[in-house]
This record gives sequence, structure tokens and C-alpha cells, in this order.
Amino acid sequence: MNDVSLTLPPFQAGSVWLVGAGPGDPGLLTLLASHALQFADVVIYDALVDRRILKLVNPKAALEAAGKRGGRPSAKQPDISKSLIARAREGKRVLRLKGGDPFVFGRGGEEALALAQAGIPFRLVPGVTAAIGGLAYAGVPATHRGTNSAVTFLTGHADDGGLPDDVDWEGLVKGSPLLIVYMPIGNLERLSQRLIEAGRPADEPALLISKATTPDQNVVATTLAQCVTDAAKSGIVPPALFVVGPGVALHEQLDWYRAWLAGNEKGGST
Repeated sequence: MNDVSLTLPPFQAGSVWLVGAGPGDPGLLTLLASHALQFADVVIYDALVDRRILKLVNPKAALEAAGKRGGRPSAKQPDISKSLIARAREGKRVLRLKGGDPFVFGRGGEEALALAQAGIPFRLVPGVTAAIGGLAYAGVPATHRGTNSAVTFLTGHADDGGLPDDVDWEGLVKGSPLLIVYMPIGNLERLSQRLIEAGRPADEPALLISKATTPDQNVVATTLAQCVTDAAKSGIVPPALFVVGPGVALHEQLDWYRAWLAGNEKGGST
């Protein structure tokens, strides 16, 4: 086998890599992400990074938690950015490890801008975002011929804790057959009502996916009208996704990961 390390870029001292760790399953890490884990001097990681991935970190590296979880004491974004800059100026190889993809609801853009303004060299390493990985592990194609040729990602949680106010809900409902909502749980009732008010059918199929791609993944099949009740009954907890659209119905036939977990007794990564 060829030595792929010869083709990977060096992780230079005094630089920061903003790396997507994917939604959970360590098998979904990219080669660049694995490369960064091996050579980092400092790893500043989010709360959503799977603990199995942290076991892959260079044992000599310093681990620094910088998790941000709704409703819990969390690191402030400006402080995280300042820490990245300070550690890089110490001459460290700084790995900022983020769940999913840094540029998809991961505040990676804010951190990249802070690094650019401070003159710190940085590299972006995309990751499998939760929307793509979570749907794949729930057996729902993000696009499917004859069902939907468009998909929309949106957040269910704005900075003030409510629904985002910069969304054209009526346009969204009419223009995108499949909607994938990040961080929906706290606003699920208002979110489902808003979608129905904007024109989505109350009986439209929906899924709640919690802890996607991990051995604790929980998928709840429901509808827009019934999702709040079903979420309460199931005890589903964040991190979660809410998926709405006709393609959701394919979950019944394509739910491969549930079968895999049952066959492997929740045996970890694929």
C-alpha cells in the first residue's frame, strides 16, 4: 500500500487547522482529519466531538475542552478565538476540532475570520456534516430521483434562543421538498407550527434523529403534527436533527444502521 502520509500537507508549527470531526462515527473522519489528530500539539475540541475520536489524538497533545451546549455553561466564542490565536503564537500546531463540518452551523467562519485578522495561518478541513451523515445512517437519501431534487439545511435555534427571524418560511416551504433542521428540540413545537402555517401538510412524514451515527442513535418516525408528542414519548435528546419531507418515507425500507447495531450489539464504529 502506498504511504498516503507522503501526499498530505505538513501541519506547520504556529498554524491552526479548523477540522470537522464528522457527526460521531470515527470511521467517517477524513484522511486529513486523522493526519491532524496525529500531529497536533494542542487540540481544542467541541462538546459534540465523539469521545472515541479523542482517543485518536497524539498522546503528547494537550486537550482543551471548548464545548458550546445550549442551556449549559459554555465557552464564549470570542474567548475560543483568542485561545486559538494565543496557542498558535506560542508556536503550537493547533487543532480546532469541531463536530460535523466547521462551516455548517459550526461557527468555523467566525474563527477563520479571527485567525485571518490576527495574521495566523490556518487550514480548513471539511467534515461529514450531521445532516448528511445522520440522514445516511437513518436511511434517508438527501436527494432522490422522483422525490426531491432540492434540500435545505436550517437551524432551529437562533442566538436569542428562538426560531431564526431571517428565514422566508413561506418561500422555504414552497421551494424545498426536504428540510433538515439542526438543533430543533428546544423549539420543536413552534417550528412544526410555523411550517404548517407556512403551508406544509400537517400529516407530512418527519423524522427526529438523535446522536446520529453513534451506537446510541435514536430515530423517531413521526409527522409534523405529531412530532412534539412523539418526541416527548421517546425521550429523544440533543444533539438531534429534524427532517421533514416526502423522502423521509424511504427510512422504512433503508434503515440499515438499526439492523447493523442490533447485529453487532452496539459494537461501535462501522
